[in-house]
Amino acid sequence: MPDLTSALRAVPPDRRDESLALNETGDHRRRLEDLDTDRIAAMDAQGIDVSIIALTPPGTHPLAPADAVRLSRAANDVAAEAVAGNPSRLRALSTLPMSAPHEVADELSRAAGLGHIGTMAYGRSGDLFLDDPVYNDFFAAAAQLGQPVFLHPQLPSSALRDASYRGFDPMTDLGLATFGWGWHLDAATAALRLILRGTFDRHPDLQIVLGHWGEMLLFWLDRADSLSRVSGLPRPVSHYIRSNFFITASGMLNPALLHHTLSVTTVDRLLFSTDYPFQRPTREDITTFLGHFASDADREKFSSANATALYGLDA
Repeated sequence: MPDLTSALRAVPPDRRDESLALNETGDHRRRLEDLDTDRIAAMDAQGIDVSIIALTPPGTHPLAPADAVRLSRAANDVAAEAVAGNPSRLRALSTLPMSAPHEVADELSRAAGLGHIGTMAYGRSGDLFLDDPVYNDFFAAAAQLGQPVFLHPQLPSSALRDASYRGFDPMTDLGLATFGWGWHLDAATAALRLILRGTFDRHPDLQIVLGHWGEMLLFWLDRADSLSRVSGLPRPVSHYIRSNFFITASGMLNPALLHHTLSVTTVDRLLFSTDYPFQRPTREDITTFLGHFASDADREKFSSANATALYGLDA
């Protein structure tokens, strides 16, 4: 959304999200702004029947509260219009004004009324972590409304970037802090904090979606389970991963990642996704990857049935 991009660029440098630059590389901007003909053509080329669209990072999280509320509402209206224009091909996740915590649950409810089937959030808005008690009403509403929360990676804080992600040329610094490493560690930490905060003990029906094969968290569950003992959780961390989290591929069609994920959770918790337009697997790539599933039933769960059930899609 051009208005949102302008607002994000106007954010003071200490709060500005430099990952905006990734939306401008190559033909990303043109593809991101198109929610009709070209988007549907790309889906057809890949053999995708339905796409669930969402506002590209960083959403409205870096904005001042009033701007976040206004532009979140606008984004949700735009997405609803796009779905109405292609009702058999598109669905949408809502955008929420996380810098205005007391407005979040109301906007989630309004967006659900528009037909949004879930929402996308990030691990932090300013100095507020997603597990902060101020978001309790949000998670209660998401659980009650049956709105899964896609927990998307975001750029680490400036302090963390100074400590761990700088010292190279600007683009290497940015890549290290985003798609190369920092994004995913940030999302995994946010997910772990939600578990340790007892979010799923209070809201057992709440469902979280993690991209990129679980944002590295699934590879460290043996150690993360040890946190349950010291934090007083009633169940191991791995229990919550298997009960409250769905895991998507995000276009990373690597059978080794699939096999490891299936050693941690079940095929009923896996979702196909492409991370359009940043990842662009071909139809042949997708077909080859689907061949790594043990059965037609497992293949169907991953490619469509799990998402249909989670998001309440009508077949």
